[in-house]
Amino acid sequence: MKQLVADGGQNGRQKPIRYNSNSRGEMLPPDWQVQMLSFHECKMRVRFSKDTLIAVVLLWICGTGLRLTILAVPPLLPLIRSDLHLSATAVGLLISLPVALFSLAALPGSLLIARLGTLRTLVGGLLIVALGAALRGVSPNTATLFGATAIMGCGVAIMQPSMPVIVRQWLPAHVGFGTATYSNGLMMGQLLPTLITLPLLLPWLHGNWRLSLAMWSVPVALTAVIVVLLAPRPTGTPAQMNAGNSFSTAPAKWWPDWRNSLVWRLGIMFGSINAAYFAANAFLPVYLVDAARPDLVSRAVTALNFGQLPGSFLLLIFAGRLERRVWPYIAAGSLELVSVLGLVFAIGKWTVVWAGLLSFCSGSALILGLSLPPLLSAPGDVARTSAAMFTVSYGGAVIVALISGAAWDLGGNPRLAFVPIGLCAILLVVSAMVLRHKHELI
Repeated sequence: MKQLVADGGQNGRQKPIRYNSNSRGEMLPPDWQVQMLSFHECKMRVRFSKDTLIAVVLLWICGTGLRLTILAVPPLLPLIRSDLHLSATAVGLLISLPVALFSLAALPGSLLIARLGTLRTLVGGLLIVALGAALRGVSPNTATLFGATAIMGCGVAIMQPSMPVIVRQWLPAHVGFGTATYSNGLMMGQLLPTLITLPLLLPWLHGNWRLSLAMWSVPVALTAVIVVLLAPRPTGTPAQMNAGNSFSTAPAKWWPDWRNSLVWRLGIMFGSINAAYFAANAFLPVYLVDAARPDLVSRAVTALNFGQLPGSFLLLIFAGRLERRVWPYIAAGSLELVSVLGLVFAIGKWTVVWAGLLSFCSGSALILGLSLPPLLSAPGDVARTSAAMFTVSYGGAVIVALISGAAWDLGGNPRLAFVPIGLCAILLVVSAMVLRHKHELI
């Protein structure tokens, strides 16, 4: 199987693209895409490569830095609200502000990658997150708290499009595994603050919520230092470095090609995953209280967050086998729809199971979706494609949450809030089938 492509030389000659086969005999994408490997092959290479082990560890701790400081707020909200006299609207804004910035500041992240390089952007994002988190610890009033939160959210938004590029550059033969690694770190970063803040950190700091928030800036700042010291160094010829195989490569293009339908397909797919998860987190607790089952709230919310972990650990093992496969997305979307129906129509002892199933499916689909930009884009386009995907998806998540709330208010029926969430599950299935039709999934 051969195609012709310009060789990039001055004479404009054509040469055939080289296709390779993996261990299952499948034809693989061109050289600018990533070879799919079985987990056995991935494990063998990880075992014998010190640089790969370092890259895996760095990816994991960078993943934790994407969420540690953001999820430190919810456990402390009662203290923050009481001290600063926040209204319910202000509380909602404090929680949703970082998510909105994930959409608004993703494209500036792509610009910084193009101008400064991927590693500098990643380290800069970590330092900005640490700065914003530390400033929250000295916030005397609501305005400064919101300003510090905005700084922190911008840092995370800058980091997010750099992570797929870093994976492509540090682990070019293990994109799925690398994505699963930093996604696992991201999910652990969501859980650690909820597990540690109230029982350990807050008592140690004598109940001071400001210091508790500021303390979470320390591991993020240390991550930036560790990345600077241990990040894989560029290797290979200048031509290989310019092809996107080095962490220092700065892609020349940063503004997404909005005319490229792949950008919208990825944005819609990823948006359907994000929207379902965020909207479920927002409305499930109040829905259960409205249904006179407040006793289920704590267990359901815990399942809705912890349910992602099993999927992330499983994908550390099977990510290489699931790269660009269509069936995991179809299965995830179908099971998400089943779980939404269960949450709405089967409130009771199964509620925790439905919440955990929704979390498991959305978390697994999210990890696999994060691997698609480096797998489907040319190396120089990974950052801007990822930035566009985050812009569309997180913007869509905010819109879906608003639609769910409006459906509840206008219809007077709390079940209506879950209709957009169910539609997101269907959209995930449809978008996966469209990608399959375009031969971007197999």
